[in-house]
Amino acid sequence: MKGGLQPIRLLITRSAATAVGAEGRIRAARLPSRKSLEDFDFDHQRSVKRETISHLGTLDFVVGKENVIFLGPPGTGKTHLAPGLGIRACQAGHRFAFATAAQWVARLTDAHANGRLADELTRLSRIPLIVVDEIGYIPFEPEAANLFFQFISAATNTRVADRGRGALRDAPAGKACRKAPRPKRRDHPSPVAGA
Repeated sequence: MKGGLQPIRLLITRSAATAVGAEGRIRAARLPSRKSLEDFDFDHQRSVKRETISHLGTLDFVVGKENVIFLGPPGTGKTHLAPGLGIRACQAGHRFAFATAAQWVARLTDAHANGRLADELTRLSRIPLIVVDEIGYIPFEPEAANLFFQFISAATNTRVADRGRGALRDAPAGKACRKAPRPKRRDHPSPVAGA
C-alpha cells in the first residue's frame, strides 16, 4: 500500500509547486487588479462572443506566437479580458507582462536614459505574452513613439528595415530588433463591441 500512496503524494506536490509558480508569475506581471476570464460578465457585454474568448483561453495563440488585438471603445471589457488571458497563461506555465502604453514608454525611456535599452528590449522579447493596454489614448512624442516601435519590434522579433525614415535611431536597440525572426505571426483582431 505504501507504493500506491507515493504517486498521489507526488502529484499533489507537483500541483502545489505549479500553483506557487503561477502565483509568482502573476505577481511579476504587475497587474493593477486581478480579473479572470471566468469572472467576465458576458450577459452585461453581449457583443463579446463567449466562444471566441473560450478559444483564446486555450492559449493556442501563445504557443503559435500569434498576436491578439482587442478593439473597442472604453468600457467594453478589453482591460478585463487581456489580463484574464495573462492569468490563464501564468497558470499554464507561461510568463506574462502587463502595462499601459504610457507605462511601457516610461519604462523604456528610463532604460534608454540609463543606457540599458538594448538589455531591456532583449529581456522583454523573451516574455511569451505581453499586454499593452490603452494604446491610442495618449499621443506619443516622436522619441516615445520610436521607443514604443522598438519595443513592439523586439517583442515580435520583427526585422526592421525602415532606415530611410530613421525608425531605429538607437543603435543598441536596433541590434536587439534584428535577431533572427520567429516563425510568421498572425494577428487575431477581436472586436469587443458590436458595430
